Amino acid sequence: MGGYKLSKSTVTKADIVERVYERIGFSKKEASEFVELVFDALKTTLEKGEKVKISGFGNFVVREKKSRIGRNPQTGDQITISARRVLTFRPSQVLKAVLNGEDISNLNADDVDDTDYED
Repeated sequence: MGGYKLSKSTVTKADIVERVYERIGFSKKEASEFVELVFDALKTTLEKGEKVKISGFGNFVVREKKSRIGRNPQTGDQITISARRVLTFRPSQVLKAVLNGEDISNLNADDVDDTDYED
């Protein structure tokens, strides 16, 4: 599974719809609705502050950041950075191995599903 070259292209939602259309045989409208349903489910889950875990891919986690004091890099003035929610992604060992062109057949069951971690 190795030998991938870095590309400057970007995969869009339309590209994903096209791949679902080609591989599963849905109509383009059905493929588009399916992809929208998946993304809506992900967004809704994350909006609630729940973790999204996709086995063999990784975790999406919403974290709460407190307000803090920062500095304007141009002026050096102190500013307050407001509290906010940020989305983080942690790839699974399988995804890391694939990205690095490694053989994933040597990963054991614990490696495949090791995307849990504590904050």
